[in-house]
Amino acid sequence: MATRTIRVDLIARVEGESALDLQIQDGQVRWARLNIFEPPRLFEALLRGRRYDEAPDITARICGICPIAYQMGAVHAMEQALGLQVGDPWRALRRLIYCGEWIESHALHIVMLHAPDFLGYADAIQMAHDHSDMVQTGLALKKTGNEIMRTLGGREIHPVNVKVGGFYRVPSRAELDPLAEHLKRAHEAGIKILRWASGFEFPEFDRDYEFVAMRHPTEYPINEGRIVSSRGIDIAVADYDTEFEERHSEHSTALQSVIKGRGSYLVGPMARYSLNFARLPASVQALAREAGLDDACRNPFKSILVRGVEVIYACQEALRLIEAYEPPAMPGIPMALRAGVGNGCTEAPRGICYHRYEIDARGIILNARIVPPTSQNQLSIEEDLCEMATRYIDAPEDVLRDRCEQTIRNYDPCISCSTHFLKLAVHRT
Repeated sequence: MATRTIRVDLIARVEGESALDLQIQDGQVRWARLNIFEPPRLFEALLRGRRYDEAPDITARICGICPIAYQMGAVHAMEQALGLQVGDPWRALRRLIYCGEWIESHALHIVMLHAPDFLGYADAIQMAHDHSDMVQTGLALKKTGNEIMRTLGGREIHPVNVKVGGFYRVPSRAELDPLAEHLKRAHEAGIKILRWASGFEFPEFDRDYEFVAMRHPTEYPINEGRIVSSRGIDIAVADYDTEFEERHSEHSTALQSVIKGRGSYLVGPMARYSLNFARLPASVQALAREAGLDDACRNPFKSILVRGVEVIYACQEALRLIEAYEPPAMPGIPMALRAGVGNGCTEAPRGICYHRYEIDARGIILNARIVPPTSQNQLSIEEDLCEMATRYIDAPEDVLRDRCEQTIRNYDPCISCSTHFLKLAVHRT
C-alpha cells in the first residue's frame, strides 16, 4: 500500500499562520487538511463584561487588514440591539470608509500576494525586478485605500473614529476633496491592474460552489442587505443561525462553518460577484467581460480578476459618495440604553462577517459571537485542495505542492481573523 504524505509547514503570502497536510494512498487522495495553528485569540470572551460602545474598537484589533469589517459588524449589531436606525449621511460615510478597505485589501492581495503565483516568482520582491511598474501601481492603489481609512477613521490601521450611532467626528467636504483626486488616479490604476491580470494563464478548475453573500435591493453589497445563496437561501441577518452552524475540527484552532444539512459554502468576491453582477454599474460589467469573466465566476483561480473588478467598483462608488456628501449637523444620532440582542453582517473583502451581541440594560455585553469569512471558507478550501491534488496526483512533488499553496492563496485567507475560539475536548482512558 503506497502512501505519500505531503506537508507544507508554513503557507507563505497569506495573513496569519497555517500549514497543509495532504495524504495520498494507492493513487487516491485520502484527505487534505488546512491546519490553522495560530493560537486562538478569544475576542468573544474578551468582549464579555465590556461596554457596548467598546465593541467597535476592540473588534477592529482582530485584523490590521480588514478592521472596518469588524467595526461595521459590531456597530450594526449594537444599533439593532438598541433600536437605532442610522441613515445618511452617516450610512454613506460608512460605505465610503468600507470602500477604502476593499481597495487596500484587494490591491495588496492581487499584486503582492497572488500575482507571483501566476508569473512564476517566489514573492513580490522577485517579481518587482521584471514588473516594477505593476508593483508600484499596486502599492499606490493600496495607499489610496489607506488614505480613505485614515481620513474617515483617524488612522490607517485599526481606525478609531467609528462608533455606535455614527462617528466621533465627521469630515468636512474640504477634507474629502483631496481623496477624490487620489481616487480618479486609483480608478485608472485599477483598470490597468485588471487588464494586466487578465493576461495570466488560469487552470481549468470550475467547481459547483454554493455561493453565499449579502444582497441589497439596489446596491452592490458592502454593509447592508439580506443573506442569500445560489441554492435558495434568502434570510435576514438576524436569522443567520437558522441556516448556518459552526463545527470544531481537530486539526484547526478555527471553527469550520457549514450550511445545515448541506455542508460547505463559499463567501467572498466570487460569491458577491456571482450573486450580484446585475448590481454593478454597466461600465464595470463591461470591464469584467473584457477581462474574460462571465456574469458568474466558478473558477477560484480567476478570483484575482473578480477582486480587480471590485477595486474598480470601489473607486467609482467612493467617488460617487464623495460627490454627494453633505456634512451632518452632528457626528451621530442620540440613543438610550436598553437590554437587547443585535445581529450584524457586512461584506469584508474576504466575505460575510457575522456578529451577534447580547447586552443588558446598562449596555454591558453579556455574550458575543463573531463568525469571520475565513472560517466559513475553510471547508471549501480543503475540498478545493482534494480536487487539485487529484488532478495533479502524478505530478512531481514540488509542482503539486506549489499548486496546493496557490489553491489556498486563491481565497486570500486571513488566518488571524479565523482563530477566535477553540472548543477543547479531553478524552481520558
